[in-house]
Amino acid sequence: MKVLGLDTATSGCSAALWEGTAGMAGAARVTVRRSAPMARGQAEVLVPLAQEVLAEAGAAFGDLDRIAVTVGPGAFTGLRIALAAARGIAVARDLPVVGITSFDAIAHGVPETERAGRPLLVAVDSRRAEPFLQLYDPALATVGEPAMPDPAAIPGWLEALCPSGPLLLAGDAAAALVPLLAGWVGLEVASGNGLPDAAVVAALGASRPTGLPAEPFYLRPPDVTLPKAAGARTAEKTAGGRGP
Repeated sequence: MKVLGLDTATSGCSAALWEGTAGMAGAARVTVRRSAPMARGQAEVLVPLAQEVLAEAGAAFGDLDRIAVTVGPGAFTGLRIALAAARGIAVARDLPVVGITSFDAIAHGVPETERAGRPLLVAVDSRRAEPFLQLYDPALATVGEPAMPDPAAIPGWLEALCPSGPLLLAGDAAAALVPLLAGWVGLEVASGNGLPDAAVVAALGASRPTGLPAEPFYLRPPDVTLPKAAGARTAEKTAGGRGP
């Protein structure tokens, strides 16, 4: 099986190919990976990056069995870029698409030896004061629901889910949580850049027969403001009137 992983959900752009052979222990692995840190411009980079990955692996889009893609949370425009690319390739080649949350991609990207049996709090930069948060237990099962609390409320939110003990932080907003959790005993930040990695996305996509729908996963409404004229027409239609 060949799985193409794609990610543009946060401040990076990456593509990777996972290949596995049924019945051959140890044969499943990510064979080629490409990534670049970037907050903008992923739309121009992602597909050529995926083509480079496949070319180096000696494969083509027609050889793929499925596509795995991060669905968010993350940057509104960024996460839609990879989703659009995944859908386009999937439609052209009649392939299934497996959605992977940014939280899962980051959490599973932290080495097991580094997690060392500790709970893991993944914090994703929302580009607002409030980060996107998801807590995991030492086995990487989610604890509670994903949240976007006010920074001042984060210690109380965390204590309700994880009363005490060592805690590992991961994600591109992890460093910003350290001052807020200064009194937490055994607090550490995971190594790495804290971004989702398409290599992890591809591996997760290969291991999950079903996944999230390939739809954006938001924890807050997009920052979109309708023009006044469009807003007036929308209000009129909502009230039962007819637009021009």
